[in-house]
Amino acid sequence: MSPDLSAIRTEYARAGLDERDLDPSPSRQIERWLREAIDAGHPEPTAMTLATATPEGEPSARVVLLKGVDARGLVFFTNYGSAKGRDLASNPRACANLFWVLLERQIRVTGSVAKVSREESEAYFRARPRESQLGAWASEQSGVIAGRAELEARLAEVRERFGEGDVACPPHWGGFRLVPDRVELWQGRPSRLHDRLRYTSIGDQRWRIERLAP
Repeated sequence: MSPDLSAIRTEYARAGLDERDLDPSPSRQIERWLREAIDAGHPEPTAMTLATATPEGEPSARVVLLKGVDARGLVFFTNYGSAKGRDLASNPRACANLFWVLLERQIRVTGSVAKVSREESEAYFRARPRESQLGAWASEQSGVIAGRAELEARLAEVRERFGEGDVACPPHWGGFRLVPDRVELWQGRPSRLHDRLRYTSIGDQRWRIERLAP
């Protein structure tokens, strides 16, 4: 029997969001909310849903991990040959959403996407656990495989290839930076009258802040 989804409701009443509370910089505001989510012990506080689309408009979404945020944008890493990598190579626009249910908050970021420098990708790759480094070589991300055994065999080959030496950053792996032109903050409120405040870029690191109807 299917669950009665219409009966599932949550009343949001933890906090409000006022224009006077916002940092003029959306990147600093994102950092502030991210820090509060981490301090609150939120599970996977850096998990964000990333939506991309093909040039024909076929959408796709998946959860990735946010690995950097500053005035230049939001950084995540992936296999450039993956589905998202191929989407972004042909249609370099994306939208990312971070949702912290324990804090009744979410942030939506929309903008253009570009690869980070090779130096940035290699520096982050060196900081990854060794097993994750090996996995980046073993997995042809988004490609069809015969089964788990094939993946395990590839991993064994990679382990043998690198031995005890350093694992180099694969040429097909690296970072993307989402450069925002719009950033929306959402704070849950009672009666579904949520607070929604949006930053819109007006150039030269200047932003217009507007309130949206919930």
